[in-house]
Amino acid sequence: MLLKNGFLINPKTHTQELTDIRILNGKISQISAGLVPENSEEVLDLTGLTVAPGLVDTHIHFRDPGLTYKEDLHTGALAAARGGVTSVICMANTKPAVDSVETLTDILTRAKKEKINIYQTASVSQGLKGEIMNDFKALKEAGACGFTDDGIPLRDGALVRAAMEKAAALNMPLSFHEEDPAYIKQNGINHGEVSEKLGIYGSPALAEDAMVARDCMIAKDTGAAIDVQHISSANSVAMVRLAKALGANVWAEVTPHHFTLTEEAVFEHGTLAKMNPPLRTKADRDALIEGLKDGTIDIIATDHAPHSAEEKARPLTEAPSGITGLETSLALGITSLVKKGHLTMVQLMEKMSLNPARLYHLDCGRLEEGRPADLVIFDPEKAWTVKAEEFASKSANSPFVGEELTGKVTYTICKGKVIYEDLS
Repeated sequence: MLLKNGFLINPKTHTQELTDIRILNGKISQISAGLVPENSEEVLDLTGLTVAPGLVDTHIHFRDPGLTYKEDLHTGALAAARGGVTSVICMANTKPAVDSVETLTDILTRAKKEKINIYQTASVSQGLKGEIMNDFKALKEAGACGFTDDGIPLRDGALVRAAMEKAAALNMPLSFHEEDPAYIKQNGINHGEVSEKLGIYGSPALAEDAMVARDCMIAKDTGAAIDVQHISSANSVAMVRLAKALGANVWAEVTPHHFTLTEEAVFEHGTLAKMNPPLRTKADRDALIEGLKDGTIDIIATDHAPHSAEEKARPLTEAPSGITGLETSLALGITSLVKKGHLTMVQLMEKMSLNPARLYHLDCGRLEEGRPADLVIFDPEKAWTVKAEEFASKSANSPFVGEELTGKVTYTICKGKVIYEDLS
């Protein structure tokens, strides 16, 4: 395959240039202007389109096994491809949890049938109970890419320290859901002006801040690589910034909904704006954006969390938390960050492809000869309206349905093959 006249963005080298790309045997074989078609190879004219590394999403729930009425590996892969995501890191809070070699092997075996790269974490603790640590070495040897009890915070500091020591010895990342339930009365809604108007207490930023502070310091002490998942509070951003300055190997990820919306979205969208951690204040959102700008926040990840319409139709305090995100993440990054001057397109690709690949030691996230041909090709100026009926995901629990966004995926290429196209 020969890609002609695309505007290439390589976040590793900060390269931006109009060029051609030849793909051979699933890899990028040549990057150069003026390439001529050879041997009847397929040619895609990308005039007016941007070519970047396929997005790498470090925070995904495909609900498989156990909750496949919400999503499964196949529909999740289709949703990823539609959003320009070629590699995903799936969380371990399935049913059963991914705490055994048997469950892990089953998922990875079935994942090989899909057209994107699906990587699977294993849980830190057995049964996600936060009590007994899993056999990290055996799970790594079976193919786990990292460890997390995401969805459930680890309250036992001694267990956290032991997990970090073991993960550091294995050179594996740990990801943490930072919400101490001791401070939360109703999850999913920020404790503040909005929750008071709704007559509920909600979830204060303190619940996140306390655990982020603890884990940043344990990471500094152990040398472990940790990911502070879906960061949402200004104080947590400040603590990650401090931890990095102190030499800790701390990474932080933020979701598109947290850098786009505030707690007031609950008034408009109800349960579709309910997630853990919750949307917080404008000051918190501004701090998240500042953290993206100065490098404190390394990664943009969706926390893609599909739920059925029936579940999200429950009352606010009873409905599950979480929203889908794979099919809107790139457009939200362009709309909320690039078009508003907060990040350049190169910086956006650092957060959405290069840095996620670096954290998980993946051979992707950059456009170089010899690398896998995993690419997202998009029109950065194209406006489109988010429509639930067009989602490839089984679920459409998104507060962005009906919104006009800018930046539309035209092609997704993974392993050298076109796995999604939209020429409309």
